[in-house]
Amino acid sequence: MSNTKFIFVTGGVTSSLGKGIISASLAKLLQSRGFTVTIQKFDPYINIDPGTLNPYEHGECFVTEDGAETDLDLGHYERFSNEPTSQANNITTGRIYLSVIEKERRGEYLGSTVQVIPHITDEIKTSVKHLAERNNYDFVITEIGGTVGDIESLPYIESVRQMKWEMPKDVLVVHLTLVPYLSAAGELKTKPTQHSVKMLLEQGVQPDIIVARTEHPLNDGLREKIARFCNVSFTSVIESIDAESIYDVPVLMRQEKLDTEVLKLMNVPVENDLDISDWEDFLEKLKNPKDTVEIALVGKYVELKDAYKSILESFVHAGAANEVKVKIRMVHSELIEKQGPEKLLKGVYGILVAPGFGERGIEGKITAVQFARENKIPFLGICLGMQCAVIEYARNVLKMQEAHSTEFNQNSKFPVIDIMEEQKTISDMGGTMRLGSYACHIKTDSKAFDTYGSENISERHRHRFEFNNAYLGQFEKAGMHATGINPNENLVEIVEIEEHPWFMGVQFHPEYKSTVANPHPIFVNFVKAAIKNK
Repeated sequence: MSNTKFIFVTGGVTSSLGKGIISASLAKLLQSRGFTVTIQKFDPYINIDPGTLNPYEHGECFVTEDGAETDLDLGHYERFSNEPTSQANNITTGRIYLSVIEKERRGEYLGSTVQVIPHITDEIKTSVKHLAERNNYDFVITEIGGTVGDIESLPYIESVRQMKWEMPKDVLVVHLTLVPYLSAAGELKTKPTQHSVKMLLEQGVQPDIIVARTEHPLNDGLREKIARFCNVSFTSVIESIDAESIYDVPVLMRQEKLDTEVLKLMNVPVENDLDISDWEDFLEKLKNPKDTVEIALVGKYVELKDAYKSILESFVHAGAANEVKVKIRMVHSELIEKQGPEKLLKGVYGILVAPGFGERGIEGKITAVQFARENKIPFLGICLGMQCAVIEYARNVLKMQEAHSTEFNQNSKFPVIDIMEEQKTISDMGGTMRLGSYACHIKTDSKAFDTYGSENISERHRHRFEFNNAYLGQFEKAGMHATGINPNENLVEIVEIEEHPWFMGVQFHPEYKSTVANPHPIFVNFVKAAIKNK
């Protein structure tokens, strides 16, 4: 850790400015210069993790290789950097306080009065430094969730202040803020930025770089004004103009020389040229597709795109890999229950039934599976989507009309989906599902093997219920085959229908592993099947 540099990214004026995208873009640029980088998110809510949060509250819950349920920004980190994250990359206030309270109960503070300073702030600083120690990174980028001025963020800002005081040459603060455009005046206004920085200064932190989110370009006069009133140099005022796609941001930050400004201020020599040609190749394919293919995403949170963020981004990666634009038709599963699938799913060339929890909209998902199966439309079911495919097949092919999951009907006559054995005695909700990466063995005579090109894979999971193996023989005989099996627990991971052009249900979440550099093969092949169907 002795050589590690720490970069903190804070936000001001308003939330949702894109701290995660700026952090990921900076990481990508530094990586492309040959540095090792990891990104961390501090979330100021008291939940231990986002695992128990409603998607309407927090969007998607992203799962890491080691089974951490984390903020969706970690998905951006992985998609941009192509580096896996872990439990240590997402820290919440709840986790910090839990750790401190557990230490106090063990007597580790030797009778001291436990306080926010130094105990909570020390725990926060330890979390930052621990991440650096794991792989001796050149840079650790830490995004502070929320907005400067929030009561919840105060301990984090204080920790940043202490680290800047303790390690002045190794800590840098990037402050992302808003420069709004007032259409009535026809002007960009810097006053919100000035007030945001003033608030940060009141908490003892002087930002080193100001990244200004704006709808219109900043002229030199505005940059000079921001620099003067925020105590930074002219070159440290970085424009972050609204972009067509989040994937444009690394290129825009390169043009603004964000990475070189960071290296200059931290006295790190620029030894290697910046090479993001692979990223530019991806953008070229993304922006110049040869065709368009429409795919339906059936779920119950479709009005909130962040609930399916990783799936939507996986389609972006797969579309570029196939040199097509994937147009997503978001279809609410409850509407399918009311209106039927014919109108809502007419004209799409592929159907994905999304993961989720709870009974609401479940019959609409099952109906969507039936529509895809009977009309030979390429189908992908993820987690609950795979379970819906099993239920639909049991009801309509095996004639088990009362087939269901015990998640929704504990007295089902045909419980083709049942709770995992080790889950039956668990009462706590948080962090208790089957989480993280597990092995899967794939049969060679399958679309899954054609897709992966390998018999042995590992994928990330987040579920409590599974295929009930008591019915496996009947499914196999009728034509739905288990082509992927967990070798340790004999759990069904992948199901396919032999006579269908492309029909796959997966118990895991392939979307968590798709990145710009490595689009996930399931999404690539699903999109390819949709193109063929078109």
